[in-house]
Amino acid sequence: MSNVAENSGTHPAALSEAEIVERIYDAVIEQRLRPGAKLSESALCDAFGVGRMRIRRALLLLASRDIVELRSNRGAYISTPSREQAREVFEARRAIEPNICRLAVQRATAKHIAHLETHLKDERQAQDLGDRRQAIRLSGRFHVKLAEIAVNHVMERMVKELVTRTSLIIGMFGAPGTANCHEDEHTLLLQAFKQKHEEEAAQIMVTHLDHIEAQIDLTSDYRESVDLVEIFNN
Repeated sequence: MSNVAENSGTHPAALSEAEIVERIYDAVIEQRLRPGAKLSESALCDAFGVGRMRIRRALLLLASRDIVELRSNRGAYISTPSREQAREVFEARRAIEPNICRLAVQRATAKHIAHLETHLKDERQAQDLGDRRQAIRLSGRFHVKLAEIAVNHVMERMVKELVTRTSLIIGMFGAPGTANCHEDEHTLLLQAFKQKHEEEAAQIMVTHLDHIEAQIDLTSDYRESVDLVEIFNN
């Protein structure tokens, strides 16, 4: 029920605020939650089996990351980027991610390369199985992994935010079925890493980001309603 008390014991394994934030974050990355979707507190209470105060704290955390907009007297909504914000996101990614590639190529170990290979195998498997949700999640995660390899926590946080914003942009301005990344370009990046070619990796990333942006039609405005309980119970 939506009025579950925080410490009632009805849900002994109730999710924490951080876990709820990650579940909603993942739903945005996987494009199950699109821009403008209303996040009803009562529906979220039902979906996660927690009380309103925990949901409200989670929504405040999401708002601090610009994933959620809190509108006075209207409630919480998944953020809706403007066309100008969409352009700014890709400008920021082109400014940051090529340099991440340079650093990551310098600092990548054999273990890192092996992890990237495994990740790309998982991406290909998701694509082959037609698991679009998993493919989208993994494609975004690939970019975060590069920042992790670069060992720059500031850039890692920025990339994670930019990947989330990109998913919102695709959710709003991309046609249904639009994907975040071309998996074969991730393969090209991996090859550049193996060969220790910093500048080649940086240029591949620029081209890759250009291709992602080219999928976006900033004149469109695709929207759909969602069932929060169904989304988070699947």
